[in-house]
Amino acid sequence: MNFQNWRKKATLQDALACGLTEDEYNSITEIVGKDLNIVEIGIFAALYSEHCSYKSTKLHLKHLLTKGPNVVVGPGENAGVVDIGDNICVAFKVESHNHPTFIEPYQGAATGVGGILRDVFTMGARPVALLNALRFGDPKLPKTAYLFSNAVAGIGDYGNCVGIPTVGGELFFDPSYNGNCLVNAFALGIVEKDKIFLGKASGVGNSVIYVGSKTGRDGIHGATMASEEFSEDAASKKPTVQVGDPFQEKLLLEACLEAMQTGAIVGIQDMGAAGLTSSSYEMAARAGTGLKLDLDKIPQREEDMNPYEIMLSESQERMLIVAEKGREDEIKSIFDKWGLDSVKVGEVIEGQDVELYWHGELISKLNAPLLVDSAPVYRWPEQEPPSKALKANFDIGAIPEPSNLTKTWEDLIASPNLCSRHPVYRQYDSTVRTNTVIHPGGDAGVIRIKSEKKPEKGVAMTIDCNSRYCSIDPRLGAALTVLEAFRNITSVGAKPLAISDCLNFGSPEKPEGMWEIAEAIRGIDEASRALTIPIVSGNVSLYNETEGKAIMPTPMIAMVGVVEDCSLALQASFKKEGDAVFVIGATYDELGGSEYMASLHGISKGKLPNINYELERKTAELILELANNRLLQSCHDISSGGMAVGLVECCVNEYSSIGVSLSVENKPKAINGLDPKRKDILLFSESGARYIISCIPQHADTIRSIASEHGIPISLAGTVGGDTISIEGYAHIELAAASKRWLHGLKEII
Repeated sequence: MNFQNWRKKATLQDALACGLTEDEYNSITEIVGKDLNIVEIGIFAALYSEHCSYKSTKLHLKHLLTKGPNVVVGPGENAGVVDIGDNICVAFKVESHNHPTFIEPYQGAATGVGGILRDVFTMGARPVALLNALRFGDPKLPKTAYLFSNAVAGIGDYGNCVGIPTVGGELFFDPSYNGNCLVNAFALGIVEKDKIFLGKASGVGNSVIYVGSKTGRDGIHGATMASEEFSEDAASKKPTVQVGDPFQEKLLLEACLEAMQTGAIVGIQDMGAAGLTSSSYEMAARAGTGLKLDLDKIPQREEDMNPYEIMLSESQERMLIVAEKGREDEIKSIFDKWGLDSVKVGEVIEGQDVELYWHGELISKLNAPLLVDSAPVYRWPEQEPPSKALKANFDIGAIPEPSNLTKTWEDLIASPNLCSRHPVYRQYDSTVRTNTVIHPGGDAGVIRIKSEKKPEKGVAMTIDCNSRYCSIDPRLGAALTVLEAFRNITSVGAKPLAISDCLNFGSPEKPEGMWEIAEAIRGIDEASRALTIPIVSGNVSLYNETEGKAIMPTPMIAMVGVVEDCSLALQASFKKEGDAVFVIGATYDELGGSEYMASLHGISKGKLPNINYELERKTAELILELANNRLLQSCHDISSGGMAVGLVECCVNEYSSIGVSLSVENKPKAINGLDPKRKDILLFSESGARYIISCIPQHADTIRSIASEHGIPISLAGTVGGDTISIEGYAHIELAAASKRWLHGLKEII
């Protein structure tokens, strides 16, 4: 489509070129009741895109638990907001930047960080922490190393330059991501409860002000590109990838937060996906007002830009502000001080139309609510694939137990999916602003809030997804992912509060793909309701396919919790020799879908771990009681890789190492028909509701007593110290060998 001829009447061919379907084009022309020009069809296409409209998932997402006693702002705004007490709220959200990262990994990942930061500070919140969740293809492929290394560099450079600590993350490799890597970025900010801002264009006569960087041609069609499958010409889409400038973002952040303190701002929104189009029409629709915009007044960094390019550009570091009439100079003086553009480009008008002008000529007049709300809502057919039953019913018992468990243990911890992530997070600054209590490498990152009432109050955050589980059973896998996040938050001594999700899937137009999406949403809903943890924000990223091959289902769960006293926050690592160690919770013969089976046997099949929500809650309550009574030295949940990997993570880090010796008090129980005498069950089972804790020797009996009162078994007990990691009667590995294998697992990739 030649959008240089933007005045001409849009045809069906133009609509198809923009990403609309023929039915959507026909529906639009019928709804509007007039001919549309190229600018208008581009606007419709952007807001009708999957990325902006959620047209394939709305019917399923509406059933999620989104309300709760702590929820201040739920889904629908730029970020969710949760009350953590003492007039303090946290605003947070996770979003995807998958397609851009695959096309241009450095800028794609970097601008993903920039976009999620703007989603948070547009709520009036100062960003204080970042997380990221990454998925890449076969680690042996040169393309994987290229994408991985550059994406990590982009994330690190942007976050480090803006001065926001990255306090955690998640990483997984699988060939299903060869054609579609995933980069999900999470940001969290702090805001006082009475100083939250919303994206509404309220108040007829108020001014619409463009602030931030100038508009260029980068990112045009970004929202529609993110709603399409890839084909062989992915490289040709590079012009749709935005270019970020973290130093401009830092200036914009400070200028916006300062301007918000004046009281002159009525509404504010980031120009993210679909740029000026989404920010203007969505702000008007939320407020039930109209807007008049003079597009020729938009600051431009390239010559001869036309209205189509201006409306659809996704240039970074830009915001749209609605300010009280007569107070424009207050806003301008602040942005002048920070060296940023601040230009009045329009005003709020009566009615509900957004009017676009070009050098005084009215070139478009469209009803904002109609445009925002008229996107179709699809109920695509669902079909369970025949492979589901085959995967779930696979007989793990047919796989012989390893003859050399020590070698198996060492090989497993060197797997790219289980080894230390320190080569990644050492590229991120986690210490900036001096508020980080728990740094990357723990179960969850923890940031101190430093409130006046409670100077030690903190926030814990984690991001998780077991993609392998979800590929076997998306519903159960998604629910197990919520539980993994729940345990990670609990492990650091925090009370879980709320969730932001990022749903990464293939095409919803394929029945088996839609089944995966819907089942995962149902699994998230089931788990969040069982744990009474609401979903307050999120993102959907579909069409993650290349040449018809979809990624593993990847419903990413970011969970946030509150730490009332950061001095109680718990690290995963053992502290000192002589401390007592307990493994809390029972182990079952649950090897199905495990990293042990996948990494060492190449099998991603088998019955997944059972879910017992009541047991998960009871065990978490026990851990929090022990933490709040200052009885613990460390705490770590058991998840991917089972106890074998969990123990290594407690014993080894990039700075030091310490051994542990354990004996079995309660042997594994058989519920899936495996021989409970198999030693690989104890080592590699991924049963839930289990934690590895340590304490000073004087507290050991007290912990045993409290665990007994809660009805939670202790399966192993022992002592920190020595030069081995050993389980009596089962297996052991030398500490030096464990350190070498675990710490260097990513050496070949990054």
